[in-house]
Amino acid sequence: MLKENTGALKGVKVVELGQLIAGPFCGQLLGDMGADVVKIELPGVGDPMRVWGNGTHKVWWQVIGRNKRSVSINLRVAEGQALARKLLADADIMIENFKPGTMEKWGLDPATLHAINPGLIIVRVSGYGQDGPYSDRAGFGGIGEAMGGWRAIVGDPDLPPSRMGVSIGDSLAGTYGCMGALAALRVRDQTGRGQVVDSALYEAVLQVMESLVVEYDVDGIMRERSGSVLKGIAPSNVYKCSDGEYMIGANGDAIFARLATAMGQPELAVDERYATHGARGVNQVELDNLVDAWTSTLTIDQLEAKMIEYSIPAGRVYKAPDMLRDPHFAARQAIVEVPNEEHGSVKMQACFPRLSDTPSSIHRAASRFPGEHNAEVLGERLGLGAEELAELATRGII
Repeated sequence: MLKENTGALKGVKVVELGQLIAGPFCGQLLGDMGADVVKIELPGVGDPMRVWGNGTHKVWWQVIGRNKRSVSINLRVAEGQALARKLLADADIMIENFKPGTMEKWGLDPATLHAINPGLIIVRVSGYGQDGPYSDRAGFGGIGEAMGGWRAIVGDPDLPPSRMGVSIGDSLAGTYGCMGALAALRVRDQTGRGQVVDSALYEAVLQVMESLVVEYDVDGIMRERSGSVLKGIAPSNVYKCSDGEYMIGANGDAIFARLATAMGQPELAVDERYATHGARGVNQVELDNLVDAWTSTLTIDQLEAKMIEYSIPAGRVYKAPDMLRDPHFAARQAIVEVPNEEHGSVKMQACFPRLSDTPSSIHRAASRFPGEHNAEVLGERLGLGAEELAELATRGII
């Protein structure tokens, strides 16, 4: 244990059956908030995330595997499925992100589990949801991003659609799965009954598509790729400085007037081409060129000083080294250092969001190997002794 578990979900029992990103990210969020997360992995293989990531050392696992205990159970055989059902008999939340139908095939479907544990909340994350004509299709985060509308509007209009650079579809689906689980816990407090939380990758993406659908429905507007800008919102872009790039968001009328003053061109604020939000949107390219010509004469430090002086929303374009040396990140402990047996310590994003009275924490480092906590969890929850565990391991059940 790295530190005391003071999270809001302390005492809540979670069993995570998923792998890769979407389901395990949901488990990470619940674990960060204090839940006791037991992760079931395939014996000898484990979650593929253990070996994912860039660089020589595959350290992504240190983030998505934190605050979880690992148990290795072969869910493809009847005895493994029986062990899982025993673990789920007194659990509060189960998370899975297998292809729909898999849990039914294993005898771990909602009807079976609710017969054993009526209060169990079952979070099911999948590409297309648990029903509908596409439900039995395989789906990854990128596919959900494409179907949900994200990919079509990201990137340069003269190039194919771009990806964000992170698996945002998976993370969104995991986040909405966590949100649903928390809402279901509230209902269970009133009714005593659990329910199924159905989080589809494409629908999780669809939720953050703002006015994309309604604009098309009402006005026939089709959002397209617009590069680094949001069409009609200006000035709001990343602009060149003499030593790098800097983000400015000055699209409100009053804010733009302050920017024009900071630029030494206050007349821009009353110029009919730029005086209103609508006019600035129409003349977006021309206005961006004016701002860019001015910022190019300044260093990032000089530009930032002016943005602060004139109270203009703006900021540096951060990469990992910038985050690690930034005083605001440090003051809020947005990045924390976690002891690690292999690396001494690793720096990673802290738990979020912040709760004032029951703060989340990284109280357990990611497991070192699949099944590291077999004896601890299966002994504690199921009362299995050393001989029974050894016999199960010999037969490949755990």
